[in-house]
Formats: sequence, structure tokens, C-alpha cells
Amino acid sequence: MAKADPASLLTVDLGAIVANWRDLAARVAPARCAAVVKADGYGLGSVAVARALAKAGCRDFFVARLNEGLAVRDAVPETARVTVLDGLMKGEAALYRRRNLTPSLNDPGQIAEWSAQAKAAGEKLAATLHFDTGMSRLGLTPKEGDALLADRTKLDGIAPAYVMSHLVSSEERDNPINAAQLAAFKKWRAAFPDVAASFANSSGIFLGPEYHFDVARPGCALYGINPTPDRPNPMRGTAKLEARILQVREIDSPQTVGYGAMWKATRPTRVATIACGYADGWLRTFQGKGQAWLDGRSLPFIGRVSMDLITLDVSDVPTATQGRMVELLGPNLPVDDVAASAGTIGYEILTRLGARFARTYIEP
Repeated sequence: MAKADPASLLTVDLGAIVANWRDLAARVAPARCAAVVKADGYGLGSVAVARALAKAGCRDFFVARLNEGLAVRDAVPETARVTVLDGLMKGEAALYRRRNLTPSLNDPGQIAEWSAQAKAAGEKLAATLHFDTGMSRLGLTPKEGDALLADRTKLDGIAPAYVMSHLVSSEERDNPINAAQLAAFKKWRAAFPDVAASFANSSGIFLGPEYHFDVARPGCALYGINPTPDRPNPMRGTAKLEARILQVREIDSPQTVGYGAMWKATRPTRVATIACGYADGWLRTFQGKGQAWLDGRSLPFIGRVSMDLITLDVSDVPTATQGRMVELLGPNLPVDDVAASAGTIGYEILTRLGARFARTYIEP
């Protein structure tokens, strides 16, 4: 049976992701460079990304959810560590142990649960000890951390693999909270001097060596999002999204385009309709702000972004014809620029990429 051409195509450059990881690894050396592959590898495919990075030498992977950890565990060598940041929920400890996953222990209850599992198994079990230094989301509070240091028998059976915390505003180099968090983290790190310490996220890497400790945890930078928003992006772009022109028509004033008649022609206009919409993760807030790209020219969005379709003004681009693919994300439309036009951040653009896109991977 003949295979239909895709209505939309997402191309992921695994070589660029690997190159970004290597650049970051060189920047943090002699510390190790991990890879955060949560949220399906920031929307680009956690299994494909983890496999490529494992082949390149990465041995430390972080995910958010248990099911993400199970998928990545099958994609990387057993000697690689896969840490689940959510931590243990009741009843999950045996599965973590069986599948060789490392839980981030975020509260005393999780520590007790993992210690009990270790005692029942008669072996030491690895874990990450997460200390909150200012984010106030997950992690042991200062009071809980002090209680743990006062009674280390709570860690019986637990072999800490990392001591970690998470930066709040590392993309703001001069924000005083960075130094305050660093000072707080040094206390917890000093309490476990023989355990690898992990503090820097993508932007934290660029705060300097004092933030690197033993294991850096880049996420967004791996995927081409700028970790230094006040400076040129040092990372390579990693994804290209294209959508097919389904139809081209000519309209004139007073005709309108799209739901709610929000856009009205004031002159003869060529309108192209492309196969992408908010069901594919392309936000409704792109209305009047988004753009596509074709043959060196910008094609502005007109009318509302609908579930399956977006309309473009192609009046000045005669090569915009039915069947052509237009770029929505890629070399001409970097992810941070696309995000800014929607009033959001690159993280949201990538992690919302939809399941309807045909996907292709460029191997390293």
C-alpha cells in the first residue's frame, strides 16, 4: 500500500543533541554531565534521545515520572543511572528496585519507604537525597534535613548516589537567590562529603565552576533552548517542524478569515491553509503573532489558530502553493523566538509538540 506524504513533519537532529551534550560536558569537566530526558525528552522523544546520548557516553539520566523512568531504563545500559525526580509513592518501592531505578527521596516518608525496602531485600539501595534550598516544591525542607542529619539511622539500607538541589533563577545571572541557594546547598553537600553532589541545571552550568560540583543536570540546553537568555544562544538547534499547505485561495475586502472573523482583508490577499493547529500543540496565542517561513520569506499568521489548521498571508510569496511544506520551527524560526511570539518559553513549545506529526530522526 502506498504511503501518504505527511501533513506535518517533525525532524529531530540527534547529532545536534549529542553535540550540545558534549559541549556542556566539556564546560563542566571534570564534573560529569548528566542528561534530563523528562517530558518525553522535552517533546523530542526520550527513548531516541537517551539512546543517542548513552552511545555518546552519558551515564546519568534524570526523568520526572516513574513511567518515564521505565521507558528510559530500557533504552540505556544497565550500568547507567536513571533517577526519577518525583520520588517514591507508596507501593512503588519494589518496582523501583526490580527495574534498577534510583528514586529521588524528597521527604521523610519516602526515606522511610526506601529504607524499609532495602531492609526487606537485605541489600543497600541507591537513592538521591533532594534538599530544598529555595524552590519550595519537592525536596527535604531545612527542618527535615536537620532532623535527618541528627539521626542518620533513618538512612539505614540507603546508599546515597547524589545529594541534589534545584536552582530557582539560574537564568538570571545577577539574581542574589543564586548565591543564597549555593550557600545553603554547600551545607548539605558538606554533610555527605563522599556522595556526588548535583546542583547546576542548564543555566546553572553558565553561572561558573562553583555551581558545577560533581554532576551537572542540563535539560533545556540539550534541546537547543537558550540557557543564557541575556546573551546569544550557545546551543545548536535540534528540531525542525514543517506543515503542508493544504489549500491556497484569493480573497479581498471585506472578506474575513477564520473563526470569529477576527481578521479582515483590506486588500487582495492570498491565503494559505496549513496542516497544523492547537491539537498539534501550536498555541492559540500565536494569533496575529505567529509566522511560518518559506523560500526566505516570512508568512504571517492571520485569523485564529484552530484545532487542525492555521491560515497564512502568502500574498508576497508566489512559491507558496498547494503541497509545499512551510517551516514553523527550525533554522529560520528558532525555538526561543517562536516561544516569544506566543508569550511563552521554549520549554512549552517543545513539550507541547503533538502526536500527529510524522517524526524522523537524524542519527549522530
